[in-house]
Amino acid sequence: MLRISKMTDYAIMVMVELNASKGEVMSAHALAERSYLELPTVSKVLKLLVKVNLVASYRGANGGDSLERDAEDISVAEIIAAIEGPIAMTECSVEEGLCAQESICSLRGNWQRISIAVAKAMQAVALAEMA
Repeated sequence: MLRISKMTDYAIMVMVELNASKGEVMSAHALAERSYLELPTVSKVLKLLVKVNLVASYRGANGGDSLERDAEDISVAEIIAAIEGPIAMTECSVEEGLCAQESICSLRGNWQRISIAVAKAMQAVALAEMA
């Protein structure tokens, strides 16, 4: 079964809440309340999203976080990759040398094709559509 992690689901929820704020800077505490998530989870998600420039973080008394770009310009694939790493169905479809069966297995090319198709489908869905 292909399934995203809870952390990735939470990241999308947080991004949807940031989009709903219409550019307003929101604290992690406010985001946690609005998304009904625990503050440590929201803080962890925000740290990962800031690291890949999907979210901008501001310090200070009126600090918080906001989307780095318009929601129409952020794909679901970017959010997933920020939390889980490259979108791939199998380890071998991302990088050579990660599987002990690689030298005798002929499936890698097909898994790569499938992974590319899944990634393209997720790239075609913008955060704005998820909202």
